[in-house]
Amino acid sequence: MPQPFALDNARYQRSYVVQQKAKALDINLLYLPPYSPNLNLIERLWRYFKKKVMKNKYYETYASFEKAVELFFKTFSERNEDMKSLLNFNFGIIKAS
Repeated sequence: MPQPFALDNARYQRSYVVQQKAKALDINLLYLPPYSPNLNLIERLWRYFKKKVMKNKYYETYASFEKAVELFFKTFSERNEDMKSLLNFNFGIIKAS
């Protein structure tokens, strides 16, 4: 059975070359709906990053902002519990009324 791989709907991801390479590697490409940042794991990570580094924070200089960004990624392994709950495929289902 082909290994599934989720992609957003970027035009280049639907190209013939990508389709053929996926077929050759036995990968089943699953495309996310056109606008679905909640389903895209990298979007979740960036939202978390902005919350921790940017939200309601003022940096006097670019250098201090840069330090905060570096610190976020240097201490990334300390955020394992947050990442386990954030970066998973358990999505909330919203039922239409």
